[in-house]
Amino acid sequence: MGKGFFQVPTAYNEPIKSYAPGSPEREEVLIQYNSYFNNQVDIPMYIGSKEVRTGNTAPMSPPHDHQHIVGHYHLAEKEHVSEAIANALESREKWANLPWEQRAAIFLKAADLIAGPYRAKINAATMIAQSKTIHQAEIDAACELIDFLRFNVEYMSQIYAEQPESSEGVWNRVEYRPLEGFVYAITPFNFTAIAGNLPASAAMMGNVVLWKPSDSQIYSAKVIVDIFKEAGVPDGVINVVYGDPAMITKVALESPDFAGIHFTGSTQVFKDLWKQIGNNIHTYKTYPRIVGETGGKDFILAHPTANPKQVSTAIVRGAFEFQGQKCSAASRVYLPKSISNEILDLVKEDLASINEPGSPENMGNFVTAVIHEASFDKLAKYIDQAKKDKNATIVAGGNYDKTKGYFIEPTVILTTDPNYTTMETELFGPIVTVYVYEDKDWSETLKLVDSTSEYALTGAVISGDRYSIDEATKALQNCAGNFYINDKPTGAVVGQQPFGGARASGTNDKAGSAQNLLRWVSPRLIKETFVTPTDYRYPFLG
Repeated sequence: MGKGFFQVPTAYNEPIKSYAPGSPEREEVLIQYNSYFNNQVDIPMYIGSKEVRTGNTAPMSPPHDHQHIVGHYHLAEKEHVSEAIANALESREKWANLPWEQRAAIFLKAADLIAGPYRAKINAATMIAQSKTIHQAEIDAACELIDFLRFNVEYMSQIYAEQPESSEGVWNRVEYRPLEGFVYAITPFNFTAIAGNLPASAAMMGNVVLWKPSDSQIYSAKVIVDIFKEAGVPDGVINVVYGDPAMITKVALESPDFAGIHFTGSTQVFKDLWKQIGNNIHTYKTYPRIVGETGGKDFILAHPTANPKQVSTAIVRGAFEFQGQKCSAASRVYLPKSISNEILDLVKEDLASINEPGSPENMGNFVTAVIHEASFDKLAKYIDQAKKDKNATIVAGGNYDKTKGYFIEPTVILTTDPNYTTMETELFGPIVTVYVYEDKDWSETLKLVDSTSEYALTGAVISGDRYSIDEATKALQNCAGNFYINDKPTGAVVGQQPFGGARASGTNDKAGSAQNLLRWVSPRLIKETFVTPTDYRYPFLG
């Protein structure tokens, strides 16, 4: 930045459109949905300036209509991954040396493209690929990704402005270099915004990226690629490959130039990646940055003073929006005995008003399909087991059908065992388990909440008593990286609630904050002395 200290546009959260009946955005997204649904797309890999088609393809089908094919994507062989890495490294010097304001302009343009001409496209693609309702697609694929891009530009400028003190005759300054090598981004199916942010945040700081999207999200990932290309991300900065995750990862992690991993996905996969990186540590030119956000077994804890309707709403929204396929979704609930029946009755009343799971094209649907057959089969197995177990009762839902789509009814399990399997195991579906505690055991229940799960991602306490809120906030400080008071444990907003957890939930590097961006730079301190000493002797020598 040789010609000025530049102030970036002030970041703000993108307003969420309503998609109410008769609204122009509703009509536009339905037209786009039908266009995508009734045609097929051939999705290549993107390596440098080339669109790579191997001829070895896999089909893409909406989870809510799994026999219907909307396109195919091409699978990588080992040589394609190696080529993508080589291309990234070849692009690195030019991209790293591009003035930061030029990189900022690219991603600010991407945000405006999503807010405008690509909004219906990215939302419709997410509705098809991940079976999200229009509301869930809007807050994710459009608004959150826009927010990530805008706020990250602001955070980047703040990072560069953070400089050390200088003393008389000395000028100290820090430059924030990109990592020496490439960043490997592995993104999940459940959030289009995360799929866009993981490669973009590293690239924004001057890094080059190898990006492997989830097999279940490639349809909407293609729209992200189109946006980045139109915004001006140069060829080779973000290279995109699909296929066997074990093979792609092996090639990436065996490269001496591997400099970091940006990951969102399962805890077990992340632990395996960490082990592979450790085993290869003597191969690398630098110590790799390891950034991951993984699983959750997120809780809602109600105090006896809680408003029952507020608790029931938090359960229904927190557990069943996007079919519970959020790492922050409420999946274990602790209710005081005195108001438990009232809360459960309200939950059942709400669920009775919800349509049977169906297509997101029908905007009257609150719940659609889970992502694929393996997820469906796993969830159905837990439901069937709960029907048999003496210490569990299904009090709402419990039905499922995969004839047309992978549909699982929102299900509430009531258990008498606080360590029942669905109280401890991450299910990633529309199933929530409830345990009822004696009102007098509030403080003991806090210990139970803290010790039950290996995860520490999100959690919520709902109470009308400030002393109990204070007690819970202190007792539960280690079991939730994002802690919510009198709210559901989902819905973190970029710039307002930086997101991430600890324990088995990840490295807690807080996506949507400057903390995350700092992981993708390697600071260099430059000290310049204006009048250089010419005598080694200090005054103490006499």
